[in-house]
Amino acid sequence: MAKKQFKAESKRLLDLMINSIYTHKEIFLREIISNASDACDKLCYQALTDPAVGLDRKDFKIEITVDKDARTLTVSDNGIGMDKADLENNLGVIASSGSYKFKQELGDDARDTDVIGQFGVGFYSAFMVSDHITVVTKKYGAEDAWMWQSAGADGYTVTPCEKETAGTDIIMHIKANTEDEQYGEFLENWKLQELVRKYSDYIRFPIRMEVSKTRKKEDSPEDKPEYETYTEVETLNSMVPIWQRPRNEVTAEEYSKFYRDKFHDYADPQRCIPVDAEGTVTYKALLFVPGATPFDYYTKDFEKGLQLYSNGVLIMDKCADLLPDHFRFVRGVADSPDLSLNISRELLQHNRQLKIIAGNLEKKIKADLAKMLAEDRESYEKFWKNFGRQLKYGVVNEYGRHKDLLQDLLLFYSSTEKKPVTLDEYVSRMKEDQPYIYYAAGETADKIDKLPQTEGLRDAGTEILYFTEEVDEFCAQTLRTYKGKELRSVLDQEIEEGGSKKAEEAAETHKAVFDFVKETLGDAVKEVKASARLKSHPVCLTAGEGLSFEMEKYFQAVQPDAAFQADRILELNVEHPAFLALEAAVEADPGKAKTYAVLLYNQALLIAGLPLEDPSGYTDLVCGLMN
Repeated sequence: MAKKQFKAESKRLLDLMINSIYTHKEIFLREIISNASDACDKLCYQALTDPAVGLDRKDFKIEITVDKDARTLTVSDNGIGMDKADLENNLGVIASSGSYKFKQELGDDARDTDVIGQFGVGFYSAFMVSDHITVVTKKYGAEDAWMWQSAGADGYTVTPCEKETAGTDIIMHIKANTEDEQYGEFLENWKLQELVRKYSDYIRFPIRMEVSKTRKKEDSPEDKPEYETYTEVETLNSMVPIWQRPRNEVTAEEYSKFYRDKFHDYADPQRCIPVDAEGTVTYKALLFVPGATPFDYYTKDFEKGLQLYSNGVLIMDKCADLLPDHFRFVRGVADSPDLSLNISRELLQHNRQLKIIAGNLEKKIKADLAKMLAEDRESYEKFWKNFGRQLKYGVVNEYGRHKDLLQDLLLFYSSTEKKPVTLDEYVSRMKEDQPYIYYAAGETADKIDKLPQTEGLRDAGTEILYFTEEVDEFCAQTLRTYKGKELRSVLDQEIEEGGSKKAEEAAETHKAVFDFVKETLGDAVKEVKASARLKSHPVCLTAGEGLSFEMEKYFQAVQPDAAFQADRILELNVEHPAFLALEAAVEADPGKAKTYAVLLYNQALLIAGLPLEDPSGYTDLVCGLMN
């Protein structure tokens, strides 16, 4: 029979198919197997309405055969097959999908029939790895069998052939290896098994292949065992995804094993969240909260995302759009028949359905974490150690867009409870006249405990939240309030608006001392004033509005050359002996008073954890006083 030509548009599309549409060449096997699955589905559906078919779902199968000598890879099915007209329409016209037409013909009944092929281009992906393809097929109920052959864009032939049973064989002649591409790996059993497990593990029909195995010879001695190689036909795919099984039929151990095997984690997941949704978009998902922080989690190399399936076929290995950044630690899978895929089935054509799924999954994850916090505090605190910082980042990100969603999940160390507490728990214990939620930032809880600014509140029994992570103060500034109570730092602002009456009186009484110290220190400090909060300590340094000292340290660490500096306000305890010595020196020995002023300022810098402007000079100053 004379060779027929693809239409001009089809030639261009075929060239595009081979060179541009698919990201990875290995995708071809997924496409060919998906087409075989569709063929089985069609005949299976026909069997439901035509008893003469005489086949049950369990009778269908897909077989993979390798001939290394001939360099052929064959995928066979016993599905509905094709006649000559089908070959002309489906394989002679690129982008004509028989599966799509089948669904159109079924009309409303197609809702219960899951066929994968929608675009009619998947078959041609085989040309990425093949220099010649032969299709041998016989349609169910037909007398004749047909052979379609093509070496690519130069055209194809359709000729009669012999085939006893209905179904289709796709015979791909694999290209020779090149310097850039090792096509021969697609003739290796291990590679084919790997691809089936990766992309087609949940095809609902068994995918079978003869594989080589090793066993001990029967008569082999125990001390010097001998082994032999044999072949055995094996089903490569598991067929039914664990997330498609009823929850009451899956044990916790099975979920954990699935997680460890699927995501290569040595530890069991801390949380498993099955999701089954029907409505605007139908989907199932199986989500996991890892039991340990991945080693690369807080690095730029970490990739978030869920594995995305459509009817059990892997579409994307890590679909980032399904998870918000604040829940990027979640691993799992999502499977939906309603996704609008692009021509390569590797990307989504548009993301309306995806946005709906992502929004629902976000709510599910939030609800499950809230449940764990309420019902299993010990487990939640373990989770918090692993991923709590991520939730704080989530509050800060996107200008606080997600703060209402996340604020009830936050934990901060409490000065009175000596353990992490929620903002809600803090507010429930507040004194009736307490105006603020107080917090203090520092490197560790022990160091914050010793800060002069916290002494008065701690002695009064007032609870303070200790912020020990860089993100904490950014988080507080984003939240601003919680249940009507403002979050206020005891380190960087006055505890009471305008200061206490006692501090105001001290400012007037000792004005000459404060003016002297300000003149001595110059621009190093913005202000010198009497403290309303110091008790046993002589001095402390506080920041003005906006940037705090901990924020200053953070910015200088990430941008050393940037001019980020908080205002320095020096507070003096007018009742401390050191202040009385300073005041006496101002009147009797101004030179010594300047030394005292510099000494107190440097002590305040040290207490605040800020670098000394002149460490050597400070050392000489102390030694001079000792002499």
